[in-house]
Amino acid sequence: MRRRRLPLVGLLVLPLLGGLVPLLAAPGTAQAASGCSGRPAKTVEFSTGELRVYKSRAHACAVTVAKKPGKRRTMSVTLQARGGRVVSDKGSYTKMAGPVTVNALNRCVRATGAIGKKSASTGWILC
Repeated sequence: MRRRRLPLVGLLVLPLLGGLVPLLAAPGTAQAASGCSGRPAKTVEFSTGELRVYKSRAHACAVTVAKKPGKRRTMSVTLQARGGRVVSDKGSYTKMAGPVTVNALNRCVRATGAIGKKSASTGWILC
């Protein structure tokens, strides 16, 4: 009589693979959702969307995200480190403007986001 060992191997391998999937998927998911890496530093809501600012050790990043994505409309996001130039992204988008990134090691930053005629800004933050 011949014994089958495949089910036993499958029972040992599946839990190992199942444990690796969350580890592999987690970092990419957070970045893909916002377009920025780093930790969330500030979120400013306004009637048509929200402005999100993220901070990593040496950089700041900002995006403007629509509350109701789908229809194309004018969106913009700007980000400036104190003493630096303004970096911006403006266009006709369905979901999100940005990301824009500046070097912000030991520097304050300010961001502005707009969707249509509605906008929000942070003032100087991360000082």
